[in-house]
Amino acid sequence: MMNRSFFRAAVLAALLPSALPCVAFAQTAPVQLRPADQSWVSRIEDTLGKVTTLQARFRQTAADGSVTAGTATLDRPGRMRFDYDKPSPLLLVANDGRVVFQDRSVDQVTTLPLDRTPLGLLLRPEFKLSGDVTVTGFEHRDGQIRIQLVRTQNAGEGSLTLVFSDAPLALEGWSVVDAQGRTTTIALSDVHLGGTVPQSLFVLPKAD
Repeated sequence: MMNRSFFRAAVLAALLPSALPCVAFAQTAPVQLRPADQSWVSRIEDTLGKVTTLQARFRQTAADGSVTAGTATLDRPGRMRFDYDKPSPLLLVANDGRVVFQDRSVDQVTTLPLDRTPLGLLLRPEFKLSGDVTVTGFEHRDGQIRIQLVRTQNAGEGSLTLVFSDAPLALEGWSVVDAQGRTTTIALSDVHLGGTVPQSLFVLPKAD
């Protein structure tokens, strides 16, 4: 069975990497985008900017190769919920400018400002890949687009790589390299866009 403390660390690495100690990263300079690449970046900004709600299954692969799964719900701007399948006791909810990670087995919660996490980028009212976000890598091949990002002023927090299909253009998941160089990947499937979701899903958990 996967060590529970390592499992919590894997979740934090995938969703809240700035909670971990910072180190320097080699790739922090902006990538030189060709006109065709820049066109894709603009299309991605426009596509994600139009997403209001998203519901999907997710599959998380940790740095040690262990795999967990669950259900993700987004309600932009500002709200998200990650429910891990049982028997996992883990839950993550973003709302009110905060991200709360709960381990219900030990009644432990971790709270961070939303704008200090990758979730903050995905849940912004206006999705932009410029300014306080720097594109440090771009790859388009075999029907898939990968865009590597860092926070312009805090590149040492880690990097986030968003993964898209190109036809149709759609978010397939992301990977995070944490401050210790470990990679954790989130893959989305069975994605449903639009519609309404119950706001009760986004009540922030509290320790009892």
